[in-house]
Amino acid sequence: MATGAMARQRELVREFLYLWEGRDKAGRVVRGEMRAGGESVVAASLRRRGIVATRIKKQTLPRGRRISAKDLALFTRQLSTMLKAGVPLMQCFDIVGRGHSNPSMSRLLSDIRSDVETGTNLNQAFRRYPLYFDPLFCNLVAAGEQAGILETLLDRLATYQEKSLALKGKIKKALFYPTTIIGVAILVTTVIMIFVIPAFKQVFTSFGADLPAPTRMVIDMSDFFRAYWLPLLIGIVGTGYFLYQSWRRSPTVQMAVDRFMLRPPVIGELIRKATVARWTRTLATTFAAGVPLVEALDSVGPASGNAVYREATKQIQGEVNIGTSLAQSMQNSGVFPPMAVQMTAIGEESGSLDSMLSKVADYFEREVDETVDALASLIEPMIMVVLGVIIGGIVIAIYLPIFKLGQVV
Repeated sequence: MATGAMARQRELVREFLYLWEGRDKAGRVVRGEMRAGGESVVAASLRRRGIVATRIKKQTLPRGRRISAKDLALFTRQLSTMLKAGVPLMQCFDIVGRGHSNPSMSRLLSDIRSDVETGTNLNQAFRRYPLYFDPLFCNLVAAGEQAGILETLLDRLATYQEKSLALKGKIKKALFYPTTIIGVAILVTTVIMIFVIPAFKQVFTSFGADLPAPTRMVIDMSDFFRAYWLPLLIGIVGTGYFLYQSWRRSPTVQMAVDRFMLRPPVIGELIRKATVARWTRTLATTFAAGVPLVEALDSVGPASGNAVYREATKQIQGEVNIGTSLAQSMQNSGVFPPMAVQMTAIGEESGSLDSMLSKVADYFEREVDETVDALASLIEPMIMVVLGVIIGGIVIAIYLPIFKLGQVV
């Protein structure tokens, strides 16, 4: 109770990192660091420990970049490795925090270390930072602390995070190339419409002849872009922002978008396979850690990253809670492929559910790899054709009057 009150009080006071130097009761010089709300707090805390402070200096750290999922996965792997090697927990945080290249991560680890030093459990210290440590992470750390196998579960967590990052990287790899090409095409088309075509328009006006229909259409489009480019830009950015905020705040919009994303033939199949891989990998990791199946499903839905599967997980959890098998519940949801359902049924019958779920995740991760390669081969020529039609059509429309003039001469 006292620890919780202390943690709440610390949340209300902005704390800084102070380096201190002083003398203990034996007159020996001692040094250290402490997070506190001010120098007087540091001095008072040291006096209670029998240390007379001779020097207290506020430590200013660089602002640092945003803490990424890769930073957290690296921290989990390092913490697991050092705990397995027998390094004390506090020393682990010191080593990782001081050696990290991201000052923001160093500050976060220093805050967690301070919490643990005051008597807070490690999982409770992590729960204070839900932006970085999700319920799955905290629940597995809590299970590891209770069972005395913290380093083993941290190793499983690190493996899970690394595989999740690899899966996200594959999806980004599949979408990065077409997105970049489309963005460049839009930029080039905009430059042509606003700057190039008006110059040709002045030349065509001096001809004193009727222009071909494609040329007139392109010139009219250019005039429209030049006259309304600012309202168009504001409208596009505003619409994008509105849709993004609606997606973030409205579960109904999330469900509609995620359901739509599963429908396209190639992209939808890729997203479905990646989601099933994440779903089964998460459930395998939590179930292998000794978390009961119904409780494990609490973390699986949000970790799937798709509202359709999140709702399906709630349905599965309700059916499992009343005695239905996991495989039958997955089949009833209608969103899992038959292979995943059959492997789950085999795992339940043989008592090796976590192993079977891991194999399902491995299978669908390989499927994602193959789909990404096929998608890259399919999209590249399609994009080239589309760009050729758009850019080539504009160029031909611009040069048609010149060709016509050449024929007349």
